[in-house]
Amino acid sequence: MQVVKDIFSFLNDALLKMTWLQTLVDNALVYVFQLNRDSYLFDAVSFFIYDVIKIFILLGTLIYLSSYIQAKFTPERTRQILSKFKGVSGNVFGALLGTVTPFCSCSSIPIFIGFTKAGLPIGVTFSFLISSPLVDLASVILLASIFNWTIAIAYVVVGLLISVIGGTMIDKLKMEKYVESFVYEGALFEEEQSIPTKKERHEYAVVQVKDIYKKVWLFVLIGVGIGALIHGYIPEAWINTVLGNDNPLSVIIAALVGIPMYADIFGTLPIAEALVLKGVGIGTVLAFMMGVTALSFPSLVLLSKVVKKKLLFTFFGIVTLGIIVTGYLFNLLGSYFI
Repeated sequence: MQVVKDIFSFLNDALLKMTWLQTLVDNALVYVFQLNRDSYLFDAVSFFIYDVIKIFILLGTLIYLSSYIQAKFTPERTRQILSKFKGVSGNVFGALLGTVTPFCSCSSIPIFIGFTKAGLPIGVTFSFLISSPLVDLASVILLASIFNWTIAIAYVVVGLLISVIGGTMIDKLKMEKYVESFVYEGALFEEEQSIPTKKERHEYAVVQVKDIYKKVWLFVLIGVGIGALIHGYIPEAWINTVLGNDNPLSVIIAALVGIPMYADIFGTLPIAEALVLKGVGIGTVLAFMMGVTALSFPSLVLLSKVVKKKLLFTFFGIVTLGIIVTGYLFNLLGSYFI
């Protein structure tokens, strides 16, 4: 058993955390660029270079692998699968399917329209809508690479719970009438789709890697840059005053700060990493990440065009409450995750 643990630990450090890369970057900064290891500049530059390289290596690899698997899960095929499930089981399956489909918070809105037009229960569509941007396979691996597997798995479980509970509550409240009428108008064209070949799945995966790189590279650089500044220059005492566990409002502040931002989890992870290194509670950090990914302002604006205010506020309230409760719970049980 110990041998298995040692092998897993070695692979985790070498392939996910890339400790060898951190050593390489640090040595280059010291011996090539003559930076002082004890300086703020060294900490910031080391953090930036290491995280940018690591995230792009992992991102390219993971997006290719997950896209190759996800090639079968087109919006139409996803709808066909979800249509077979009803009630809470439908919410559960909608949330699970959201984790393996490559749709961000904004691109999930057109999918939501298609699902609703096709007659899927509103609770199922909202479980999918919450889960799809909040939890995906690539983000789980990146979470494990920056923090650990316990946090990554716990994040997935909590994300799925929020998705299932949110969709179930919206379904029980009978909120179909608060979807704009135009969403239901017109017939949905259903196209018989063949199963893609291995070559087509490979081509699809390559295209997805290129597209996602184009979409996220700037957010990754900005996120890592902010994380580097936090890690290298912003005093730990100042951060803990605002976001530390001694501030009872830290989780609420983190969640609300995340909402106006438009980024995905790949851009927020470096900021989260820097905050944890400065002593911010893991629950506060996860609340910030969830606020950015699940409740970004642009996605709320798009959603407001297809649902009425009562449903929009209900969705926002349920997800926000779930994020805040999650944050405080993780902070309370923080010692079990770090």
